[in-house]
Amino acid sequence: MPNIKPVSDLRNYNEVLRGIAFGEPVYLTKNGRGRYAIVDIEEYEKLKASLKLLSQLAKGEQSGKEKGWMNMEQVEALLEQENG
Repeated sequence: MPNIKPVSDLRNYNEVLRGIAFGEPVYLTKNGRGRYAIVDIEEYEKLKASLKLLSQLAKGEQSGKEKGWMNMEQVEALLEQENG
């Protein structure tokens, strides 16, 4: 069950922070609507890394669609060229 608290509970932030665990963010509401999420720093870093990876994969997919795909032999030859 999600941990949802009004933003006014931040007056006692220690209590709010106790409710945060990896995979279990605390959601803060303002005027009854979701407004913020507080997450564990490790989870935040993992999320950032995942988004970066997905972005790079999307760029690679777009490049493959535009310029054509490479087979394994072509990739190996390119890596040998770059690494001399």
